[in-house]
Amino acid sequence: MSGFIKGDNRQQATLFPELLDDYIADDNSVRVIDVFIDSLKLDQLGFEIVPKNKGRPGYEPALMLKLYVYGYLNRVQSSRRLERETQRNVELMWLLGRLAPDFKTIADFRKDNGDAIKQVCREFVLLCKRLDLFADTMIAVDGSKFKAVNNADRAFSKAKIKRRREMIDQSISKYLEGINKADRQDTNESRKTKVRLKERLAKVEKEAKRLELLERELLETPDQQLSLTDPDSRIMATRGRSSVMVGYNVQTAVDTANHLIVAHEVTNIGNDRAQLFNMSEQAKAILGVDQLDVLADRGYYSGNEILNCQNNNITTYVPKSFTSNSKAAGLYDKSDFIYDKNSDTYRCPANQVLTKRFRSVEAGKEIYRYYASQATCQDCPLKSKCTKGKERRVSRWEHEDVLDELEKRMVNEPEKMGDRRATVEHPFGTIKSWMGHTHFQMKTMARVGIEMSLHVLSYNLKRVIAIMGVENLIKAIEA
Repeated sequence: MSGFIKGDNRQQATLFPELLDDYIADDNSVRVIDVFIDSLKLDQLGFEIVPKNKGRPGYEPALMLKLYVYGYLNRVQSSRRLERETQRNVELMWLLGRLAPDFKTIADFRKDNGDAIKQVCREFVLLCKRLDLFADTMIAVDGSKFKAVNNADRAFSKAKIKRRREMIDQSISKYLEGINKADRQDTNESRKTKVRLKERLAKVEKEAKRLELLERELLETPDQQLSLTDPDSRIMATRGRSSVMVGYNVQTAVDTANHLIVAHEVTNIGNDRAQLFNMSEQAKAILGVDQLDVLADRGYYSGNEILNCQNNNITTYVPKSFTSNSKAAGLYDKSDFIYDKNSDTYRCPANQVLTKRFRSVEAGKEIYRYYASQATCQDCPLKSKCTKGKERRVSRWEHEDVLDELEKRMVNEPEKMGDRRATVEHPFGTIKSWMGHTHFQMKTMARVGIEMSLHVLSYNLKRVIAIMGVENLIKAIEA
């Protein structure tokens, strides 16, 4: 039909450009990859750059590294897919000089150079620092769950094995009852049914023995969890109601200026409670600053973590966790009791004074107890709203003044939590979109860490290109 754009005849001879370089525009991001990798001293980062004297010559580490950075930047993480791309992708032909490593060589490079690849990610972060792309005094810390290469049916906890056993016991009872019923009927149909039920019963009993062996192995692990495909992955709760995922908890520290990831770490601990100081200290060391402001959500609220931050010139902004048993029971919360620092006493809602009575140590913390006399509480008209015991007692950690200062900061600067959400949610959403449904493709925490470093490097690279442009970034790298 006329009126449409027509392509060239496939049988017509054409004269392509003589130079492969003519196919790559000056503002193509592949040029940044080429210049950045060539600027690195790979031997100092841990890559083996001396060729072997025996056998077939191998590929240069720089070439393989360029292939991986290009792949992760363009959402191609599989070694087999990267092999296909080297044979048909003009950008990769330009980047690799028309070399096409096989998938096994590609996969082995990533597996064997994990620590060095992580250092490359760090080198780009240091480049961003030299280019003044970080907000030197403020970061946001957050964690997110990423799926591991481990099906949920092949991950076990004590509670899961218990539920499976209960289901198996019900099935065994059901099959035994069916077999007895078939014996009583004693017809051709019932005898066939009996055979089928016995086969099913044998399978269920086999599964029960397997669960017993798995439970023994599980009880020997420190955290009472067992994953059969990826041994380092763990069952973790997600934001969905009663929803869990078998995976890893990835921690990031993101700068508030350009949303660049300053530091990251892969853990298999399902909560963020013990990660605040760790990630803040890493970011502080990379940025090279004496003082740092850190924003985080309530999942990071921990007295010891906040204290460690303050002792190291890290000012935290973390909402308080609401886990009060008293409030859940409809009673006055601790926040209803006002502390007087000068007299070291609390004043209750009935305007009575609670004095310090004794000291104890709980979970390594020094705790003080404050309460009034029994007579004062017994005669109080608000007692039914305050306590079900003889008197209301209030506990105070020896370093609770640190938490009081944090609460004042949160009241005086409520906009910080808006800054946190606008900063730290963006990188996780972008990276998960790039990963697709499966997230990680490698097993064990060490190798998953390699993958995450490549994703972080690609994310930061794309962000800086968007901020500076390809040509300006190349000039900055070469300067």
